[in-house]
Amino acid sequence: MKTLNIFTNKEDKLPEGKADFLLAASVTKTCEIEGITQAGIPGKIAYTPTLDAEFIVTEKLFSMPEIAETPSGVPTPALITRAVHNLDVFSSVEILDLGLEVKPQNVILHNFNIAPSQSIATGANIDAKAIFRKGMDFGKSYELKGNYLILGESTPSGTTTAAASILALGFDCAEDFSSSFLNVPNEIKKETIDASLALIDESMSKFEKLGIVSDNMLLFTAGFLLEASRRFHVVLAGGTQMAAALLIADALREEVLMQLKAQNITLATTGWVANDAHSNIKHILEQLSYTPHAIYTEFSFANAEIPVLKKYDEGEAKEGVGAGAALAYANTNSLTNKQIVEAVELIMYGMM
Repeated sequence: MKTLNIFTNKEDKLPEGKADFLLAASVTKTCEIEGITQAGIPGKIAYTPTLDAEFIVTEKLFSMPEIAETPSGVPTPALITRAVHNLDVFSSVEILDLGLEVKPQNVILHNFNIAPSQSIATGANIDAKAIFRKGMDFGKSYELKGNYLILGESTPSGTTTAAASILALGFDCAEDFSSSFLNVPNEIKKETIDASLALIDESMSKFEKLGIVSDNMLLFTAGFLLEASRRFHVVLAGGTQMAAALLIADALREEVLMQLKAQNITLATTGWVANDAHSNIKHILEQLSYTPHAIYTEFSFANAEIPVLKKYDEGEAKEGVGAGAALAYANTNSLTNKQIVEAVELIMYGMM
């Protein structure tokens, strides 16, 4: 385990004990733009968060017969999260419906009456303040079952909406966001982001801007963090999207006259994101008004028997569905790289 090197050089871990695991599952119709994401089955990308939710809870699929994977066959990071759960169970695994087109089956599902957001290329059409407030309310009411909370996400094309959100708030982070692609479709992403930013102007409030360029997961998570961090430790499970949620929470705290309890928040991501040559999570986190606690785990599929898993080490997929925090949780509880690889492969062999 390493800290992101802008913070400290010492080894670091997550809190001791069991963690609740929540998955913020959401659809932004930005994912329907051809070529913008590979996070799922072509033509059915909106199913990705549904399938991820079903899989991490039950290790089965109900809404479609096959798990989400990239066109080159790299399976969803949900496998990593589920494998860790099999080795050292989370105290609970529950799903937040933050605008799903297809409801997952056989899961504990928290419903907030949130519709999928529209494509940011034409305007997301979100009541940003209302979604943010729903996140705050859930942060007040959520009953912790274990010792702390891990919050992951599954939002296809979410790095695009995250980049647009941060740029709309005036931060210079255009080149900092990661992608599930090895060869990132920068032109498509840039065209989409530019189209969304053309829809806003400086006369708008922060909430008005985010209602056009953002997504439900980011806004809900930002609101949730403000309240939940006052009550217990929250581990944000993800890469540049979750870094963006942290920055949005920081930017909006003055709008709601609240202070983020930063000492109760850890961002945990994968080494694939932290060391990615095509993005810069460190630079995103440097925009915060405080020094955050952020860690990543040096994990590898180099010794995997299933060849497609090695594509993670080559730069595909990288993060999602809480994989980074699941690996940190495993590390904190003394599980080895070998044990996790074997647990992932055991799941995959069972699916063949």
